[in-house]
Amino acid sequence: MIAIHDIPYEIAKKRNHPHLEAIHYAGWVSLFTLHVIWPFLWIWATLWDSEKGWNRQDHQQLLKLQDMSNQIPQLEHQHQQLEQEVSALRQQVAQLSAQLAQLNVKQEA
Repeated sequence: MIAIHDIPYEIAKKRNHPHLEAIHYAGWVSLFTLHVIWPFLWIWATLWDSEKGWNRQDHQQLLKLQDMSNQIPQLEHQHQQLEQEVSALRQQVAQLSAQLAQLNVKQEA
């Protein structure tokens, strides 16, 4: 009976639970309450996962955000390249417009 009170603590310890000490103390308290609160401690200990946090969906969203933040430098580089290309195209358009204007002047003369 005494060994049972530490099972939620061991689960929490294995999962790196942020409330490890609270679960441990509550396990000792459950000895004096004839393990009435023990099922709640077990649920409390098993809800946390060191990799996924409190729930999987939050973890998946965090992974997506991390992936997106890892793509930022690459996207910034692509943005700079595109700006350079646009600038070069604008210069070409300006040159072609000047050449066209010269041709129009020659034709009128």
